[in-house]
Amino acid sequence: MSGPSSYDTTTPDRFQESFLRLHPLAAALASAVLLAPPVHAAPLTTRLTDDPAGYVNPFVGTAPGGVDFGHGGGGGNTFPGASAPLGGIQWSPDTVTHQHGGYAYPDNRIRGFSLTHISGAGCSDYGNIPFMPLTGRPDPDPAARFATFSHVNEQASPGSYGVRLDNGIHTEIAVTRRSGVARFTYPADGIEPAALTVDAARAFNGATGEIAIGSRSLSGHTDSGGFCGKSNRYRLYFHAVFDQPFATAEPLDGKSSGAYVSFAPGTRTVTARVGISFVSVDSARANALVEQENRSFYAVRRSTRDLWNTWLGRIAVQGGTEEQRRIFYTALYHSLLHPSVLSDADGRYPGMDGLVHRTRPGHAQYADFSGWDVYRSQVQLLALLAPHEASDIAQSILEQGRQAGYFDRWTVANGGTGVMVGDPLPAIAASIHAFGATDFDAEGLLRTALAGRHDSRQRPGHQQYDSLGYVPTATKGVWGSASTTLEYAVTDGALARLAGRLGETDTEAALTRAAGTWRSLFNPASDYLQPRAADGSRPPFTPAQRAEYVEGNAAQYTWMVPHDLPALFAAMGGDAAVTARLDAFFTRLNAGPDEPYAYLGNEPSFGTPWAYDSAGRPDRAQDTVRRVLTSLYADRPDGLMGNDDLGAMSSWAVWAALGMYPHIPGSPQLALASPLFPAVTVHRGNGVTFTVLAPRASATTSRVRSLTLDGRPAGTAFLPDTFAATGGVLRYKLEDPSVAGSKD
Repeated sequence: MSGPSSYDTTTPDRFQESFLRLHPLAAALASAVLLAPPVHAAPLTTRLTDDPAGYVNPFVGTAPGGVDFGHGGGGGNTFPGASAPLGGIQWSPDTVTHQHGGYAYPDNRIRGFSLTHISGAGCSDYGNIPFMPLTGRPDPDPAARFATFSHVNEQASPGSYGVRLDNGIHTEIAVTRRSGVARFTYPADGIEPAALTVDAARAFNGATGEIAIGSRSLSGHTDSGGFCGKSNRYRLYFHAVFDQPFATAEPLDGKSSGAYVSFAPGTRTVTARVGISFVSVDSARANALVEQENRSFYAVRRSTRDLWNTWLGRIAVQGGTEEQRRIFYTALYHSLLHPSVLSDADGRYPGMDGLVHRTRPGHAQYADFSGWDVYRSQVQLLALLAPHEASDIAQSILEQGRQAGYFDRWTVANGGTGVMVGDPLPAIAASIHAFGATDFDAEGLLRTALAGRHDSRQRPGHQQYDSLGYVPTATKGVWGSASTTLEYAVTDGALARLAGRLGETDTEAALTRAAGTWRSLFNPASDYLQPRAADGSRPPFTPAQRAEYVEGNAAQYTWMVPHDLPALFAAMGGDAAVTARLDAFFTRLNAGPDEPYAYLGNEPSFGTPWAYDSAGRPDRAQDTVRRVLTSLYADRPDGLMGNDDLGAMSSWAVWAALGMYPHIPGSPQLALASPLFPAVTVHRGNGVTFTVLAPRASATTSRVRSLTLDGRPAGTAFLPDTFAATGGVLRYKLEDPSVAGSKD
């Protein structure tokens, strides 16, 4: 089986219109860019099982795929550049038109190739230390320092990126986890000298820096930060060594924060080896030496592609269309980019306390936790496929909490930002543990999380939450009292399950009671979870209201009790009433925060399609999940209808294609829909394997007639809690719901 040799991502209709509406400045570029020739991926010459990376389209998510509802834009905010799985360096092009992630597909102007990126976030950070090849001297106006390009001359695949600029300079980039190697090939005419700029004072947010210039090396650091306008700061070090000596080397614009270098007349190709570190320049140099071992550009590129194939190959799909396989493996790729490794090859890293720490031998410290987004499904997928790394991620969360004195909600590098709501990091660790990634100090995590429940930095409004059973309106420091109450309840439920697995029954019971605080918001007069004031009264209310809810409304958040859906449904009047409400809710799939329908371009609605299972209607879950997967995800730059948020949205698509979903944070239970592919084998990375067989599976054949697990009849709503740990063989008999009496 062979994959595509190129991607046609030019569909200029819906994606063109949405981008021009959302980015008026891009209109002038439309004729030159939006009708560009197809984007090319690295050619695939081996079977899918050997090279699933050949199905990845890194450009998915680089253009708006939906309406901008004010939550980070209407696009995936991904980047197309080079990264290893969970890599610390993400060397990628940055366009003049800024989109979170650094790259706006409709813009044909590249201003530099920076070393660090965040995939899919709704705010900007990183974009540090851009390298920019040029001929001659840089334009005196920094705003004019860009080069145009055509997508037909651009290639991207897991671990590498390349583009031939319109000025004739060809840039090729490949990376390891903490370093990269770039080849710059200059025009043959040699009229102007081959040259390069490096700027440590440029990032997506304000930055300062220093660069030391050697005879053929550049090294230094940058200081930046300010994610979502917050006060987080970090220092990143780099060391670059070139295979050609500098003919000219001087500060860029006369400032020590940048460098301009040129090479001898007639120089055609220059190779730069770059290491990064959050500890020191020496560590940056060492990371490149250890990880590259002086291998050629091509050897580095091949090695990282092989690594990606190992990771992507842990889910081997058979059948389906090529477009379905591209969507699937691209989603899996985006799910495995973060968190980012923070520690150096020798294990050292800067802690949340500002001190340098060292990990256990053979382990790593990770950073960049989009807590509110990824606790729902992305970390469970990581734990399923990479238990060793997921255990390190959980330990990293614990170390962050110990060093900072509390668990922050959204961390960048070695600092907290306080962005979003709830208490998601303990829930992440509890879910990782639930899926069998247990090589971390789970007892220490639980103790630290319990202490943090009474820390206003971790849980604003915790006093009222504990005493009243909910966070009331007008609570100081709280964004969205109803959402915050529900988020705290979800984490308490996840921690209760962790305590139960650790044998701490009293703690489990207390946390289970705390997880029931959603009941304090339930109004039997309306059957909604409504905000309440401190005196118990309920302010005026409508189902579509956004007041006291975060990036959503009351209709969307009323379903967000994943740990106690049967009790919620009983309070709502029973399964039949709930099913009718869910049917109405899914009349629209991505209505945004101002309408009382699903908003599947954002996280609070992620679990709701699977709620049908708890209402005894798995057939509705099957139909709805398939409708979402086939209508809201595509193999185009505008193939994501909302922020990917470090793999949150992409991981949903992976689970949906498998026909299962980790619907309860902190629990290994998987809710079921139906698989998209006729055959899938999942290798967990710890020796456990499970297989999903559904011979008639297709985009339209989604209704389950029967299911067996290891040859025995199984329910079609949930898998046993032991399934993720033990594996097995699931055999589906499917039918097209629109064709009565269809047969296998």
